Amino acid sequence: MKDIKNFINGEYVTNVSGKTYEKRNPVDNSLIGTVHEAGKPEVDAAVAAAKAALKGPWGKLSVVERCAMLDAVVDEINRRFDDFLQAEIADTGKPVHLASHVDIPRGAANFKIFTDTIKNASTESFEMRTPDGKTARSYGVRVPRGVIAIICPWNLPLLLMTWKCGPALACGNTVVVKPSEDTPSTATLLGEVMNKVGLPKGVYNVVNGYGVDSAGAFLTAHPDVNGITFTGETRTGTAIMKAGADGIRPVSLELGGKNAALVFADCDFDNAIATVTRSCFENAGQVCLGTERVYVQRPIFDKFVAALKEKAETMKPGRPFDPDTKIGPLVSKKHQAKVLGMYAKAKEEGANIVFGGGIPDMPAELKDGCWVQPTIWTGLPETATVITEEIFGPCCHIQPFDTEEEVIAMVNNNRYGLATSIHTQDIGRAMRLANAIEVGLCWINSWFLRDLRTPFGGSKQSGIGREGGLHSLEFYTELRNVMVKY
Repeated sequence: MKDIKNFINGEYVTNVSGKTYEKRNPVDNSLIGTVHEAGKPEVDAAVAAAKAALKGPWGKLSVVERCAMLDAVVDEINRRFDDFLQAEIADTGKPVHLASHVDIPRGAANFKIFTDTIKNASTESFEMRTPDGKTARSYGVRVPRGVIAIICPWNLPLLLMTWKCGPALACGNTVVVKPSEDTPSTATLLGEVMNKVGLPKGVYNVVNGYGVDSAGAFLTAHPDVNGITFTGETRTGTAIMKAGADGIRPVSLELGGKNAALVFADCDFDNAIATVTRSCFENAGQVCLGTERVYVQRPIFDKFVAALKEKAETMKPGRPFDPDTKIGPLVSKKHQAKVLGMYAKAKEEGANIVFGGGIPDMPAELKDGCWVQPTIWTGLPETATVITEEIFGPCCHIQPFDTEEEVIAMVNNNRYGLATSIHTQDIGRAMRLANAIEVGLCWINSWFLRDLRTPFGGSKQSGIGREGGLHSLEFYTELRNVMVKY
């Protein structure tokens, strides 16, 4: 049993209200901890600590000194790799091979990439003649934005939190993190790392709780928060954007998606099947960049459906540390109910269920876990609910198409625009489609490859802003102009 507290001004604290909630293991629904829910007093204290730290030792460090401290954070995360691994798996139930190869290494790398970025970031400088014939030099200066509120999702808790915390701290800001109520453990554990490496008190803070009438709402509405960054569903992002409007505070939002994969008849078939299997079913489909719509050119449609079904049949559910486990549970009973509701909706609307559509037959000790089957549908019109609405589960609908023009129209006929993948050996076609499809990220003959120096973010209702490399500096710093006449 874990006692998960808030981390404020370098100390683990409970709350004045005494409110707590249960943290359960999604593998078997067993109780694994109690989380102390932050109220307005705790959020006020966290923001005050973060604001004070800006004027304290943290604000007086040089860029090189600050980055050296964050590099030490990377070393300490790696030293405590197993602790972070255990915490992440307990919260999410994901297989150990996934958490150990993606979540924890990327969680550490997200600090390193941004210390390297900020040390090498330049600004512009111009010389001009003044009206009186003298000379002036104009140059840019980057300064921290201030106190950054970081609102995190539950699907990749450490990775997506440090994706925001890394650049925020590297740029000299201070942060108040609100992890998902379902996955608070690694954000809380990171407080121990910050103390170990000597990060000044108040630079990194964590408040636990929910959104409405809880820590999330109190944090995003706080007048001393200078910027808000959020990853999660579009409805919550809309509420956060409205909260940020009070005080004209900037927001960076990576929101929902209904991502498509386009598979042409000339593709490398084995690579396309392997890649789409990952993009549909990895992390039980709980990946913001995951695929839920698959469009396959008609000559290979039947062959593709059969091959993907064969792959889905091998996705063995089980305990995270079982080497035979290929897919874990969903994160919570609440999310399981949502996904199963969408499975029922697909059946109601007339889907042909190629595979799955329910709950797998699990051993007695795991039956109360948050399990769902990998699921494949065909035969639905493009207006069907499971083709238009984000599900965030291990499922996809496969639709045939004939021409480029036809598939572009179907893919773009959606309010989301996060990511897509294109499978073809015709590089000209791939480039045309990459330009035509309305998304923030496009993969060609691949999926989930990331160079952390490149822009990351969504189009349409999938988000606002870009983070990654120098693009993160646009949100986490303010650029000032200095004009010197001489």
